Amino acid sequence: MQINFEYDGVTASSRLEEMTTKRINKLVDKYDFLVRADVFFKKENTSSPETGMICNIRLSAPGPRLFAQSSSKNFETSIAESVDELENQLRKRKEKMRSR
Repeated sequence: MQINFEYDGVTASSRLEEMTTKRINKLVDKYDFLVRADVFFKKENTSSPETGMICNIRLSAPGPRLFAQSSSKNFETSIAESVDELENQLRKRKEKMRSR
């Protein structure tokens, strides 16, 4: 599976890419119909110290694309929350595919 990374106002980080790749590959192991992932890291100035580090992940799979976004105090938490949200969406998509 192909994983693309984009950074907006953030320095590219191999550590973040490695962490994200590991989490996405776990999804690929469970859901073999995934084709591609686009990961966006963005830093945003916010009034809350608990938000501002944004991770967007878009997955290409049969049917409409899946998308999740999370904003937390660090990218690690944002990655985890985004991947968890995508896993919920994938579980629902797989159930729909089975029921057809």
